[in-house]
Amino acid sequence: MELIQLTERVWYYPFEKKRDRPILGYIRGDHWSVAVDAGHSEAHTREFYDALREAGLPLPSVTVLTHWHWDHTFGMHAVNGLCIANERTVAYLKKIRERILSGGRESFLSIDRCIRHEYADDRPIIVTLPDIVFSDTLTLEAGNCPVRLTVSVAPHTDDATLVYVPTEKVLFLGDAASGAFPTWEKNPALCAALADTVAALDVEICLESHHTPQSKQEIIANLRETT
Repeated sequence: MELIQLTERVWYYPFEKKRDRPILGYIRGDHWSVAVDAGHSEAHTREFYDALREAGLPLPSVTVLTHWHWDHTFGMHAVNGLCIANERTVAYLKKIRERILSGGRESFLSIDRCIRHEYADDRPIIVTLPDIVFSDTLTLEAGNCPVRLTVSVAPHTDDATLVYVPTEKVLFLGDAASGAFPTWEKNPALCAALADTVAALDVEICLESHHTPQSKQEIIANLRETT
C-alpha cells in the first residue's frame, strides 16, 4: 500500500477493511512532523513507516491519537517520538489494558472478528499510554504548519480529538462522524453538534479514518442526515 499526498504538507496511509486498519495521517512541518493515530498493531505502524521512508519523509516526532479504540492506538508502543492524547482517551486506554490483563488475550480478540485478522499468528497485544495528555485544545507548532487538536463531541465516542491543519485546510476526524460501536447508531444531537463544529472550520478536505477523503460539505451533509 502506498502513501498518498493530499497537499503540500499532508499525506495519508490508506485504510484497510479486512483488518479494520484506519487511515494513518502525516503532517510535515519545517521543524518536525506529526502523525495522526498510532495504528492497529506494531505491524501496521511498521508498514506506515516503511511507506514514509520510501517517500523520503522523516519519521514523525509526535503522534496524535484521535480516540481510544484499539485500531487507532495499539501500535503506540512502536511509534517514533512522543504520543499525545486527551485525558478521556487515556482513561479508556487504562480500562482496556486492565481488561486484557485480567481477562486474557481472548477477552480482546472476541471484541471483533477484524481483530483476529490483525493479531493472527499470536502477534503480541501491547497496550501503552501516551506521553503527553491534554484537555480541550492544544496547538502543535511544527514549523510554519500549526496543528490544532480539539476535543469534540461526536456520535462515535466521547473522547474524540479532531486534528485540524489550517494552512492546508485539512481536517482529520478519526471515527468521530461514525456511529457508536458496536451498534453503529448515531445520536442526532451529537451529529448536529459535530456538524456545527466542522462547519465553523475553514476546511476543504476531511479524512474519516475508514473512508477515502471527502469534502467538508459531504461530511456535514452525512451528519445532518441523522438530525
